[in-house]
Amino acid sequence: MKPLNLLPIPAFDDNYLWVLHDGSRALAVDPGDAAPVRAALLKHGLTLEAIFVTHHHADHTGGVASLQKQFGATVYAPTNDRMPFSGETPFQRLTHGETVKALGCDWRIIDVPGHTRGHIAYFGEPENLSPLLFCGDTLFSGGCGRLFEGTAAQMHQSLTQLAALPGDTQVCCAHEYTLSNLRFARQADPGNEALLRYSVDCEKKRRDNLPTLPSRIDIERQINPFLRVDQPSVIAAVQAYAPHTSSDPVSVLAALREWKNIS
Repeated sequence: MKPLNLLPIPAFDDNYLWVLHDGSRALAVDPGDAAPVRAALLKHGLTLEAIFVTHHHADHTGGVASLQKQFGATVYAPTNDRMPFSGETPFQRLTHGETVKALGCDWRIIDVPGHTRGHIAYFGEPENLSPLLFCGDTLFSGGCGRLFEGTAAQMHQSLTQLAALPGDTQVCCAHEYTLSNLRFARQADPGNEALLRYSVDCEKKRRDNLPTLPSRIDIERQINPFLRVDQPSVIAAVQAYAPHTSSDPVSVLAALREWKNIS
């Protein structure tokens, strides 16, 4: 099998549209805008064979129909999210535990509701790369997605599943929210030395106009307060913000998410 290459394609104000390719064939993840994906395909001489969609929001789906029409790519999308392109674009509906094959790699589907009702993630282990997780807006570096349609209990379960993936898994989330997330994380998990070191590293990357992504699961376990809702430091910070919050992880996550929403 040809070695695979991973490209973060900037779009809108802070999105990344991920393209994975083997030098000739490509898959695109959450192409909210067709133009930058099309430009990347042209630049690298690639043919688009597959499109992975994690959830229905427009900044993840806006370019799907155009790209599918141009390239005839197979579109994969969640069963339980309402796809805005469903009337014009054929796609394969996916749910938890199913596997799809693209670019010679098997991709396992993980249901991760919370941000939306039917949000899914794609996990694969290419031969020449560390494992890859395309997680849309569920897990961010240093944070998690807003609870637009789901509950804190669902998000906690979703994040628990992702945190259990191999530590070297590359976290390919869909937004460059890292510095903002880390500013909040330092309030929610004060004294976390790993978080402070990671913040310095990410700030340097952004000064150099480099993406902070992909992150890694083992890093997120150490620095992401939404994966650390059972840790005394995070519980104490949340209870200082919302004194009536219990130490139950779901309650801590709910309060943490509300705190982040207004920060």
